[in-house]
Amino acid sequence: MPKRPVSLETLQLSHELLRRIPKGRTITAPELRQQLADAGFERDMRTIQRQLETLSEFYDIDRDDSAKPYQYSWKPCAKGLSLPCLSAQESLLLMLAEQHLSSLLPAKLMKSMDGFFTQARSQLGDKSTTQREREWLEKIRVISTSQPLLPPKIDPTVFDQVSNALYGNQWLEVDYKNAAGKRTATRVMPLGLAQQGPRMYLVCRFDGYDNERSLALHRILTARASTLTFERPKDFDLKQYDDDGRFGYGDGQRVRLSFRIEKEAGLHLLESPLSADQQVVELEDAYEITATVVDSAMLEWWLRGFGRAVSGVVKALLPL
Repeated sequence: MPKRPVSLETLQLSHELLRRIPKGRTITAPELRQQLADAGFERDMRTIQRQLETLSEFYDIDRDDSAKPYQYSWKPCAKGLSLPCLSAQESLLLMLAEQHLSSLLPAKLMKSMDGFFTQARSQLGDKSTTQREREWLEKIRVISTSQPLLPPKIDPTVFDQVSNALYGNQWLEVDYKNAAGKRTATRVMPLGLAQQGPRMYLVCRFDGYDNERSLALHRILTARASTLTFERPKDFDLKQYDDDGRFGYGDGQRVRLSFRIEKEAGLHLLESPLSADQQVVELEDAYEITATVVDSAMLEWWLRGFGRAVSGVVKALLPL
């Protein structure tokens, strides 16, 4: 009986290692140890090395011991452990997640998933996968609703530190330069990460304050996750923060907005309303729109973007 937990622990370690050994490329014991740590499995290096030696004897695993650290990979003819269980549909889902969620998932989690993404790519490239499934990724695209812009460059180290601190509820030391060029070195409490078009923002509270601010990730010059943790504020809700128009340079003030818009320019508002309570009156050559929205600079930019097609704009403040 005393040996049972050890046996189960060894089995779990073997399973996790086999899932993360790639096919078509190599990986080292230190890299596997880091992936396991990122996924919450803390094991010492010697234990991992011993287990890899054992697995190499019983599975179709190549071990390149010509230099240290040793390199491991599944042999070309091997099917591996997880590949047979990964359907084409699951592979597509993983590939889409890698493409569109990589900037919204914790860096540690993305790194721990490397083996699965490699397996997904291998599965979609396998001859047993139909041509239609392989072509699917070329048949879909996320399209910008405004003028496309290239994303600003974000230091990968900064992103890793920010996402890891956010994931672990750890204080974050940052050196930040705002749009005016002023640099500030401070400690912040990371609360949320948001992608707005090509830009990413960190929602946080500065040490000693109880209000939220949004920092553009590309303006963070350096970042370091502290070992000190914090209790996430129960009064903060990222969805509510967004609903209050904070990312649109608003302060949560809601208004009853009404305006007229020429039919050609306003037809899309009948298909995609401004709000659930939007009302539309059809006139001879225009629509009269009334809706409850958050007042913000983004709303002003949006209205001005229609030029002379929009007229008679009226905003009535609503109680907070």
